[in-house]
Amino acid sequence: MSGARERLPATETVPVRFETAETWPLEELLEGLLERQWRAVAAVAGALPALARAVTAAEPRIRRGGRLIYAGAGTSGRIAVQDAVELWPTFSFPPERVAFVLAGGTVALTRAVEGAEDDVEAARAAVTALVPGAADVLLALAASGRTPFVRAAVTTARARGTLTVAFVNDPRAPLAVEAEHAVILPTGGEFPAGSTRMAAATAQKIALNLFSTALMTRLGRVHRGRMVALRTANAKLAARARRLLAELTGADEGAVVRALADAGGEVPVALLILRGASPERARALLTRHGGHVTRALEALVDAQRP
Repeated sequence: MSGARERLPATETVPVRFETAETWPLEELLEGLLERQWRAVAAVAGALPALARAVTAAEPRIRRGGRLIYAGAGTSGRIAVQDAVELWPTFSFPPERVAFVLAGGTVALTRAVEGAEDDVEAARAAVTALVPGAADVLLALAASGRTPFVRAAVTTARARGTLTVAFVNDPRAPLAVEAEHAVILPTGGEFPAGSTRMAAATAQKIALNLFSTALMTRLGRVHRGRMVALRTANAKLAARARRLLAELTGADEGAVVRALADAGGEVPVALLILRGASPERARALLTRHGGHVTRALEALVDAQRP
């Protein structure tokens, strides 16, 4: 029996402290659960060097026009989708450059699909259908790092030259070896045991948010701490765009509104217009610098010097 327990994924073990948790007063139970969430944050802190290596490896591929492909099953798959869908409104990262390989398909986002996480053929088929290449990056999430579907997605993508990054919560996970980069988040046993929606999921969510935000920042979609590549898709975001343009340029509201209109609502283009570029030149500068807002602005300022 002890040998069987040792072979369990770390996320399947029971923290000794929680053996009698169902008998605790409610406040004590909540405090204990929160303590496990702090453990998740600490796990991410220890993984920062691995995250930095993964971002560094991904950056040139995405800069060349590659895609971010998210792979996962169950809770991990849902966390992957949460991160991915925010890339367009926050950073204007094109939706066509984001893809998903989810066990059970999109149906699994709202309900469990029995047996989906064991279907390696479905994973291989889903990855193959995307025709992944050397410019693409596959981000694989699996708390145990043993999920057959996710492992098959990684090996299939890697065989086609795609960069693979695994986010796992068990240091002994096979997936940590099968992917080129492993972000190991050792959150240990869960409460309730086996439910990776708690500390393991929190650590994955934080790590994935750090990865994508750092990557988008390196790609120039942030300027002076502001999300200058945001999409003005609703009233709140439109107001935010006007505010940040005024903050960055000192322009009055009328000038900001006119610049946004001339830019077709594209905030980086409007920013360059407010700095003296025509709409055509603003777009040309951004294209020349791969959408990197700060570099495009620097080039504009250099050209304006006597």
